[in-house]
Amino acid sequence: MTGNSQDMHPALTNPGGSAPLTPAELLDIAAYERIRPAFRALVLNVKRQRRLQLGPAFSFLFENRLTVLYQVQEMMRIERIVSEPAIQHELDTYNELLPAPGELSATLMIQYENPEERLRQLRALVGLEGHVRLHMDGLPPVPAAFDRRQLSGNRLNAVQYLRFAPEEAHLKAWEVLADREAISLAVDHPAFCHQAFLGRELGRELGRELETGQQDAPAPAKDGGKQE
Repeated sequence: MTGNSQDMHPALTNPGGSAPLTPAELLDIAAYERIRPAFRALVLNVKRQRRLQLGPAFSFLFENRLTVLYQVQEMMRIERIVSEPAIQHELDTYNELLPAPGELSATLMIQYENPEERLRQLRALVGLEGHVRLHMDGLPPVPAAFDRRQLSGNRLNAVQYLRFAPEEAHLKAWEVLADREAISLAVDHPAFCHQAFLGRELGRELGRELETGQQDAPAPAKDGGKQE
């Protein structure tokens, strides 16, 4: 990342990983306004690189600390949030979007321009939580785990929060398969059936984050004892 130091957000020194964002990493509203044009342009470019379009209506954004940081700063700006408890509430809410060590986190946006079609499709897509998977050549698929709070009985919410937890075999093969562009995201719901490959650059980036997440994960406690 490049740019004048006055245009950079201090939290950009640690844009990856899975550690929760803290109040110390945030800028107050006035300071954020000063760097916002350059910071916003940077984040939107990163989001373009991390977004995967699936068919005509599904858009998956793979979240990281930078995308979540942007959401928090924008909410503080829009809602004029200045009190410490309110800021912490925003952090608690958006930190849930961060991937756990060794996992991927994605926000799914279901986009239909026509309101009537949107309502019809969201009703038809009930049960989607059993039909989204990462596919890696020669390995079992990795199912998406949905946030159950976003699911309802008779229609799907247009925004869904997903997690993918690859197993050890997937992690070991990730780099090779990313280079071969052999990792894809697929939906096989009766109302929506599409597949898209991550591509080499996105695949490599997510692989690096999975590896970093594993390194950041706390070591298991031995003999049932507590960790230090």
